[in-house]
Amino acid sequence: MDTKTFESPNIHWAKVDEQGRLVLPAEIAAEYGLVPGAELRIETGSNDLRLHRPVTQLKKIYVEPTNRCNIKCRTCMRNVWDTELGRMSADTFQALLNSVRQIDPAPTLHFSGLGEPLFHPKTPEFIAQAHAAGCRTEITTNATLLTEAKARALIEAGLDLLWVSLDGATPESYADVRLGAELPGVIAKMKLLRKLRPGGHHPQPEIGVAFVAMKRNIHELPEVIRLGRSFGAKHFMVSNVLPYTEEMQAEMLYEKALRNIAFLPSPWLPKLSLPKMDLEGATREAFLGALTSGCNINLAGSNLGGSNDVCVFIESGSLAVGWKGEVAPCPPLLHTHSHYLKGKPRTSYRHIVGNIQEQDLLSIWQDAEYQAYRRRVQSFAFAPSTYCGGCELTDDNLTDCFWNPFPACGGCLWAQAVIQCP
Repeated sequence: MDTKTFESPNIHWAKVDEQGRLVLPAEIAAEYGLVPGAELRIETGSNDLRLHRPVTQLKKIYVEPTNRCNIKCRTCMRNVWDTELGRMSADTFQALLNSVRQIDPAPTLHFSGLGEPLFHPKTPEFIAQAHAAGCRTEITTNATLLTEAKARALIEAGLDLLWVSLDGATPESYADVRLGAELPGVIAKMKLLRKLRPGGHHPQPEIGVAFVAMKRNIHELPEVIRLGRSFGAKHFMVSNVLPYTEEMQAEMLYEKALRNIAFLPSPWLPKLSLPKMDLEGATREAFLGALTSGCNINLAGSNLGGSNDVCVFIESGSLAVGWKGEVAPCPPLLHTHSHYLKGKPRTSYRHIVGNIQEQDLLSIWQDAEYQAYRRRVQSFAFAPSTYCGGCELTDDNLTDCFWNPFPACGGCLWAQAVIQCP
């Protein structure tokens, strides 16, 4: 009897050859860009090895069709920036697509950015073209513009995953965050999308819900999940708020979490291994007390500090392309903006590494200086700006007290698993 028949589809088997070399299945090597000559970072655990994706593989592209939006949200970077507004031309997207066709395997194209993707009339057409090029396609939208015609267009385009932003479970709380939008209308549009999808066990697009957690709405998270399930959501992602304005600092839920050493992978700390348990009554208090006991915490086999100092964009092989064709290492670096860190304003200056209207994407990606930057970020030898006492060097991303070159990523809250993007 083949004992592998009942294994999880995420389990694969490798072999060690006679020369002591680890031989991976061909499909895994291709999926993770493990081509001859590739270098990858290895981390050792108590019982395992963690292999990081090589920084040479381009796997995901965040595409900003437009930085314009039809509503105004309290949580948005658009409240504090001064930048040119516009939308991606068909020629610029074609230049991107020409580059994408050179990449094997084809990358994921995620249509999002600092505007509303459906505010661009050609976004469904762009998605269809990306799908025809063999790409997985995703979108993050506020869904207020998701008419029946656009829903049908997205389905026919072959969209794989649609993320809808929901920051409240009642009309009042939702409208309090997303000014100019109405929750009942968004829910009705999402239910219509679900109804229009072709039937089957795996209808497409799959649906996800993105929730920005704040003091004013965190109590509604369970109801937001229930609402999402009512229109067929299979994915849920919670992010903290990044306070772009002084007012929004009062909504933060992670001031202590940034300083809590339980979330730091410190080798000199005592180690505490915790199991799963029912978190109710006295158990809840004891569990929370253990989390703040001054130990490095391992919860049910996962080290809580493992999410620190990790650039999710580098790890996923990502970059971002703005509406003018400008290429940045990640969506936050597409636009200069300010936000508050540890009670002080901090400026994050944009970092543009090329433009697809002037150079093909693979040439930009393979540039020696850009590759060196990605290796530096993957090692994350930056100053601990998010949890140190703070000084004038934390006021921007130009450098840090380790004198790293621009952009210095030590103050990035995405790298501390505090802020998340689909």
